[in-house]
Amino acid sequence: MRKAPIVKTARAALGLCSLLGLLLSTSGCGGFLYGIYSGGAATKLETAQQLGAEKYAPYEFYFAQAHLTKAMEEAATANYGDAIDLVDDADKAAEKAITLSKQAHEGAGR
Repeated sequence: MRKAPIVKTARAALGLCSLLGLLLSTSGCGGFLYGIYSGGAATKLETAQQLGAEKYAPYEFYFAQAHLTKAMEEAATANYGDAIDLVDDADKAAEKAITLSKQAHEGAGR
């Protein structure tokens, strides 16, 4: 019946891991993650623009542009969770704009 110390140790370890996870999630990593994600989305938006997405995929292009702008505003006020969500939406829209623009160029070349 000496299993009680093992259970207590496991619970203590689980509690410590939970506390560590909570501390890491609130420790300011949001700005770092936002910086990485926003750079990727901005690059995709630039690529979409070079491919003529303003003409071939205007909804996706301007959606991405607006969300990236709003993400910058949110990051400026340290709302990194919201900023990252907006950057994610911008990234997906920019990727779609790139795809649609490439398809339009392929269709024009036939």
